Amino acid sequence: MGRRILNNALSTIVNAEKRGFATAQLQPISTVMASFLKIMKNRGYIKDFQVYDPHRVGRITVELQGRINDCRALTYRQDIKAQDIEKYRLRTLPTRQWGYVVITTPNGVLDHEEAIQQNVGGQVLGYFY
Repeated sequence: MGRRILNNALSTIVNAEKRGFATAQLQPISTVMASFLKIMKNRGYIKDFQVYDPHRVGRITVELQGRINDCRALTYRQDIKAQDIEKYRLRTLPTRQWGYVVITTPNGVLDHEEAIQQNVGGQVLGYFY
């Protein structure tokens, strides 16, 4: 169920970007989704996001920047070793210069650069570019 929530939220963001909207409303929410959005914000792909009422069903308002071409969540959990992160990135992302693979690790939710730097593997949540 958690994968579907993230997948629906990311498709909502991509559709809002393609339509030229300034914001997107995401509902229902999860902590994994908030962590994914935090990575997108830190890397400059979205301006900001606000979480409203996180203890109930809640919603997230995302301020878009117009930089996202595609972002997807994997609907199955794919384990990846620290040594194989670079191979997976090359296979998934269109170029070397831009885009990030998001991985959930024992150290938290990280993008592929942080995971390589900390030398940890985990499960791939999705990617964005």
